Amino acid sequence: MSGVGGDGVGGDIGIRFDGVSVAYGSNTVLDSLDLTVERGEVMALLGPSGSGKTTALRAVAGFVTPARGRVHIGDRDVTHLPPHRRGVGMVVQSYALFPHLRVEDNVAFGLKAQKADKAAIPGRVAEALEMTGMAAYAKRYPRELSGGQQQRVAIARALAIRPGVLLLDEPLSALDAQLRSGMLAELARLHRELPDVSILYVTHDQVEALTLADRIAVMDKARLQDCGTPQELYRSPRTEFTASFVGNANLLPVRVGSGSGQVRLGDAELKVDTAGVAAGATATLCVRPHLVGLGEGANTLRGAVAEVQWRGATHRLYVDVAGQRVKADVRELRTPPALGSQVALHFAPEDAVLLSAGVAADA
Repeated sequence: MSGVGGDGVGGDIGIRFDGVSVAYGSNTVLDSLDLTVERGEVMALLGPSGSGKTTALRAVAGFVTPARGRVHIGDRDVTHLPPHRRGVGMVVQSYALFPHLRVEDNVAFGLKAQKADKAAIPGRVAEALEMTGMAAYAKRYPRELSGGQQQRVAIARALAIRPGVLLLDEPLSALDAQLRSGMLAELARLHRELPDVSILYVTHDQVEALTLADRIAVMDKARLQDCGTPQELYRSPRTEFTASFVGNANLLPVRVGSGSGQVRLGDAELKVDTAGVAAGATATLCVRPHLVGLGEGANTLRGAVAEVQWRGATHRLYVDVAGQRVKADVRELRTPPALGSQVALHFAPEDAVLLSAGVAADA
């Protein structure tokens, strides 16, 4: 599948937000967004409800008009172009299939709306259905399909116009966990088969973002908080908000010691990288629960067990340490520690990240 649909938005394709703000009356729902999605890149917009991520996607689709800033697709400014001239495919969480149309007619709808060559439409529909594994269902109605199959049809409809940009708005949120896992694999396969299509993927689900995205833009309170590869954001988050929203994290208040690479949590002196944080300053120590082990080690914390949760392959321990509750995901224990018992936890210096108090989540 090649080419670009719609009005032929060209260039290398990709998306660029230049200071884009969207407001409804006095309520700013997207504030000064600067972000570039490269050709062939999957960019996930990750954040809680109301963070501005869907508004950003709708600004690309043409369903909202920025109060300030410009939206570019490829080498063209599309800020004021109508949706049907932008050359984008879009999939929403509700599927938005026409119940009275068969699958093949649903997939053809966008092509007909764009006044594509009538002789070419059947081939384009067949191509999109084959790509999404729905060729055998062309004659069925949406009511005769499962939720996962309906979502595949919605994706096929978006792909049939051969977009340079594909917009996915919480596309898996209506599916159960097993279907969602299967669709994640399908979306990853489609990305490999469409290496030139730029994908903007809106989600509040960390697993979806970490699984699919080349980069993740973390949104909160209408603003971009952080942006980087999944590995960068998970291993070296820049803000407390990123640390807590991309994966699960222990965020522990510490004071930086006078010695190089030392911080203090209660009575415990810990070794971590303190580069860039002044001695005597307060900071936040970020360490992922799966990197916290049971027993003594390079950095040892001692406390009382407050809660134990069995999670199949692991036990999640909640341990009260110096007024903080520390989470540790340890390999399933034959005999978990009793509630109230004293235990030692440890983590390696290189597994912790020190977040300066000056870098706030809403900065």
